[in-house]
Amino acid sequence: MNLDQKLDRILSRAEELRFMLSGNLNGEAFVKASRELAELAPIEARIAELRDAERSRREAEQLLADPEMKGLAEAELENLRQKLPALELSLRLALLPKDEADDRSAILEIRPAAGGDEAGLFAAELFTAYQKYAGLHGWRFEVLEYGESELGGLKEGIAEITGKSVFAKLKFESGVHRVQRVPATETQGRIHTSTVTVAVLPEAEEVDVEVNESDLRIDVYRASGAGGQHVNKTESAVRITHLPSGIVVAMQEERSQHKNRAKAMKILRARLYEQQRSSLHATRAADRKSQVGTGDRSERIRTYNFPQGRVTDHRIGLTLHKIDRVMLGEFDDVIDALIAEDQAARLAADS
Repeated sequence: MNLDQKLDRILSRAEELRFMLSGNLNGEAFVKASRELAELAPIEARIAELRDAERSRREAEQLLADPEMKGLAEAELENLRQKLPALELSLRLALLPKDEADDRSAILEIRPAAGGDEAGLFAAELFTAYQKYAGLHGWRFEVLEYGESELGGLKEGIAEITGKSVFAKLKFESGVHRVQRVPATETQGRIHTSTVTVAVLPEAEEVDVEVNESDLRIDVYRASGAGGQHVNKTESAVRITHLPSGIVVAMQEERSQHKNRAKAMKILRARLYEQQRSSLHATRAADRKSQVGTGDRSERIRTYNFPQGRVTDHRIGLTLHKIDRVMLGEFDDVIDALIAEDQAARLAADS
C-alpha cells in the first residue's frame, strides 16, 4: 500500500467515526470512538496541509506556460520544493506506531555501580541534573526515595517525574552512565572511571498491572539513617516482595507506613509494567536493530569526561563539549538526537 492509499484510508476512517458518533453510540463504544477520532485529528490536519501544498505545486506548474506568470510560478515552485519533503516527513512520523507509554509520567531510578564512593558522588550529581531537567520542562519531580552515603553520595535515588510526555523524552536514558574524572579524594591527580545505572520506567496505572495481595510479602521495620528519634520508635519502613517475579521494593522516605507502602506499590507496578513491555517488545526491538539501543541497564550508553569537558553518547556517536551545561540539566541536545535517530530507524523499517 502506497502513502496516498494509507492517507485515503485514514480520512475514510475519520469520516466513519464522525458518522458513528453522530448516531446512537453511547457508553464505552462512544468513548472508544471519540478517543480514536482524537488520535486521527492531528494526522488529518497534516494530510490536508500536504495535499494543499501538492495542489499548489500542480497549479504553479501549469502557470509556467504563461510568460506573465512564469516568474511567480518559479518562485512558488522553489518554495514548495523545500516545503513538501518536510510536510511528507512530518506526516510519515505521525503515522509511525506509537509507544503507548510515551505520554505517561515516569519513575526514575539511579544507583551507583562500579567505582565506590566516586560512583555514589556522581550518582547524586546525575540525580540532581535530571531534577533540573524536569524543572526546565515544567515537570513535577517528587523524590520517592533518597539514600545518602556518609560522603554525600547517593546509595539509591528514586523519583516520580510527572508531566506531559515525560517517558517519551526520558526513555532512552536507561542504561549505564560512565564518568571519567579526578575524584575529590584523589591525592595523585589520577583520573578514575566509575559507573552509575539509570532506569526510566513508564508509570503504571492499577489497570495496567494486576497485583494480587496473595502474591505479596510485606515486611515493616524501623527506618535507618537520618530522621531523628523517629527512626528508633516507629516501624514505618516497608519492604514489598512480589513473589512471582522476585521484585523487591523497599521504601522508608516517609514517616508514615501507609505512605511508604503506597509509594512502594507505585514503584512495584512500574517495574512489573516495564517487565511486561520488555517481553512484548523484545522481538520487535531485535528485528529493528535501532542504533539507539534497547535502553537496558547493562548497556553502557554514555560517558561524561570531565577533564575534556565532553559528553559522548555511544549509541549514536554524538559528542558535546559542554559538560557543565549538561550537568545543569541541559540534556535536550542529546535526547532530541536520540529521538531523531529512533524515528529514522523506524521510518527505514517501515518503508
